[in-house]
Amino acid sequence: MSRQAEASGGQKKSGASFLKGSFLLVGMLIAIYMTSQFFRNSVNVIGPDLARDYDLDARSLSMVASTFFLAFAVVQIPLGMAIDRFGPKICLIVPAVIAVAGTLMFAFASSFWELVAARAVIGIGCSSFLMAPLAIYAERFPPSRFAMLVGLQVGAGTIGSLAATAPLAWASAAWGWRSAFLLVAAFSAFIIILLALFMREEAEGKARRAARAESLGELCRGVAEVSRIDSFWPIFIMQMISYPAFGAIVALWSGPWLSQVYGIPLEARGNMLFWMTLSQVVGLFVFGPADRWFSSYKIPCIVGGLVCSVVLSLAALFAIPQGWLLAYLVLLAFVFGFSPALTAHGKSLFPPALMGRGLSIMNIAAIGGVYLQQWLTGQVVDMFTPQIVSGARIYPPEAFRCVFALLAVEIFLGVLVYARARDPHPNRSL
Repeated sequence: MSRQAEASGGQKKSGASFLKGSFLLVGMLIAIYMTSQFFRNSVNVIGPDLARDYDLDARSLSMVASTFFLAFAVVQIPLGMAIDRFGPKICLIVPAVIAVAGTLMFAFASSFWELVAARAVIGIGCSSFLMAPLAIYAERFPPSRFAMLVGLQVGAGTIGSLAATAPLAWASAAWGWRSAFLLVAAFSAFIIILLALFMREEAEGKARRAARAESLGELCRGVAEVSRIDSFWPIFIMQMISYPAFGAIVALWSGPWLSQVYGIPLEARGNMLFWMTLSQVVGLFVFGPADRWFSSYKIPCIVGGLVCSVVLSLAALFAIPQGWLLAYLVLLAFVFGFSPALTAHGKSLFPPALMGRGLSIMNIAAIGGVYLQQWLTGQVVDMFTPQIVSGARIYPPEAFRCVFALLAVEIFLGVLVYARARDPHPNRSL
């Protein structure tokens, strides 16, 4: 065999090995991200059970749900520094171990404050499950594949959100919600072992991180510089209102609304929330290229925001007939799919040197905004006096109507602020 043939055979073998390793790596990273998506939405399905088991009012239940997002958001900037300094592998595995510990804490919690503490620990643990994979993709794959890998990570990871609907409801009914969380802890531990054994870091990546590592002072100055970019604040405010408004519904209040206002049982709620979450995924894919259709970031975001405000207003002003509930939830989830265009709008403002910090701050707006929305809507619901039925608090329909009304007004005002942002779309006519 000639040397050329040997070299060609070696290249094919090396390429095949890389492809095989890439499938395994991407699969592991998607699997761990699925658990984060599961934890975001899981309280919505088991919320009535938690309220009954721990005698929680609306304010307390919203605190249990929202603490995850607060802890998640708080550690984003330190996490970014740690990835730059120590690399994405260690910054993925260590938080993942923390997430497993938090899951066990949640499953064995005996009081309200133990639930809150467990959700905080889980939020800290899950904080790296998107940022670290993105850093790994940027380091190990060609730039031409990055966007595709990000879409695959987020889209496939949404299976975790689906698992927090009908499957969680079924498992909770069959085995109890504690057993369901123990199963997720076991799944997470298995993925951690795979990551530790099969994910490798390259010497070149370590050298590049050492060269570009920044001090705390440099990072803070970069954050301040991001905040001074033209149109940053209108987009930041819209980001802090739009996805978090949907997060308040899908991750907290839709379950209690269906249960307390319409008397829909656990498994039926899970099925309805499954289709709602699936509709969200469809909406994300449909609206994803919308900025290219209009050669504008603002047009799909403004139209999407106004439609969301109208759809939320329907539930605020009218009692949705029970036969139309599924259609309403599916429509609501679908129209919130404009969020990728909003994220792309934010990304378009940042120069390459500030891209990481800019996107991290936008992520803080989205995740921190969910905490604020869930906390605020919890205060609104708790303004109403509940009835005690079989030891559970049942809030009147007006309480949930006020939640929908508040979110509708917030998004409408957010659109008015966002409309002031400049639109630097590359296809926009000058």
